[in-house]
Amino acid sequence: MPPINLTKHIEALIFSSVQSISVQEIVLALNAVLEQEFSETQIFESLAAIKQKYIDSNCAIELVSLNNGYQFLTKKEYHETVNQLQLHRSKKKLSQAAMETLAIIAYRQPITKLEIEQIRGVNSDYSVQRLLEKELISIEGKSEAPGRPILYTTSGLFMDYFGLNNLSQLPQLKDIAKEENTIGETAE
Repeated sequence: MPPINLTKHIEALIFSSVQSISVQEIVLALNAVLEQEFSETQIFESLAAIKQKYIDSNCAIELVSLNNGYQFLTKKEYHETVNQLQLHRSKKKLSQAAMETLAIIAYRQPITKLEIEQIRGVNSDYSVQRLLEKELISIEGKSEAPGRPILYTTSGLFMDYFGLNNLSQLPQLKDIAKEENTIGETAE
């Protein structure tokens, strides 16, 4: 059985990694820090011990092998709870300007930043950048207009975020416009 110290170092590496960590990365990190040569066999033995520890214990997380690496993930029975928290947090972080920009992109896509700014009447650099960082929009390509500006569209994450299967499910203006907001007589 591998030394407990080795297992704890591996557990710390996996815990601190944002994405899955490969056995090769674990070996490199351990060999550098602990100044000793560890084999992949020793690492696999420790990984098996860590995996068993989380299976046996009453923890909400487990060690999962994915993408040729290892990562701690929430056990399946807690996914819905964690998902609600993530949705709540991500929804809170969209500013009014970002929501306006996202709505313009959703309804007018593909669209350039200049067109967004013409509709909003203000600079939209920051909002577009935040939406790209949150992966709610993506770059579709370049327009044929002079200067070949970048075209923006909504992403798959946008669809998940708002619970849509396709863009035709976006509310239409007639669905959200109130009659008291109209001016003059309505034509029949």
